[in-house]
Amino acid sequence: MSLSGRVALVTGASQGIGHACALKLAQSGAAVAVTARNQEKLNQLVHRIANTGGKAAAFPMDVADEEQIKTAFKAALAQFGKIDILVNNAGITRDQLLMRMKRADWDAVLNTNLTSAYLCIQQAISSMLKQRWGRIINVTSIFGQIGQAGQANYASSKAGLIGLTMAIAREVASRKITSNAVAPGFIETAMTAGFSDDFKQNALKMIPLGRVGTPDDVAHAVCFLASDEASYITGHVMNVNGGMLMG
Repeated sequence: MSLSGRVALVTGASQGIGHACALKLAQSGAAVAVTARNQEKLNQLVHRIANTGGKAAAFPMDVADEEQIKTAFKAALAQFGKIDILVNNAGITRDQLLMRMKRADWDAVLNTNLTSAYLCIQQAISSMLKQRWGRIINVTSIFGQIGQAGQANYASSKAGLIGLTMAIAREVASRKITSNAVAPGFIETAMTAGFSDDFKQNALKMIPLGRVGTPDDVAHAVCFLASDEASYITGHVMNVNGGMLMG
């Protein structure tokens, strides 16, 4: 699954799943534009990719800010000349039971997790349409498929990503651009590290494969969907959950 000659842009690349995706895409031969709010972590990632013979550049960006998105994409396009692969990975949680959830926490999660994906796709799509090739990959969540108490905002944003994925797939399929989603289950990241031990143990009991997933498990799926081998897959949600959800 060589991605030689391709240019990928990954949001939320400073840690966790986004970090793993950026590394795997670079290892597969793609030049990678990495974006996130943390400039220092992005610089470390670029340095790590360069040390292994890859090509990468950092573009600090808060996906909740439309102007920062436009500026970062403009800079990435100016440096690399195109964007072939877009990985919308950036996401946050602001957990609370619905009756206690503040409107600000609802808006923050929807803007960061869902609206940002729409804005990023708008910025990348012209390059893909022009070359008649592209891969849009949205990182959703199992909780966008089954829901989760205390995460009405997060589950809604991730379910919305699935709808966005399918709508875009229908819009751009004639230009040989695919749009797919990856739905991780329980993955060991900074976001899940704060969960209680009881929650983690209960989650583990629900995973037939008997282990928690890793960011690399998700990155492998993303790289496959970014490849030519996945050219006949679009509008699809690829579950990476150890069997936690089937069907």
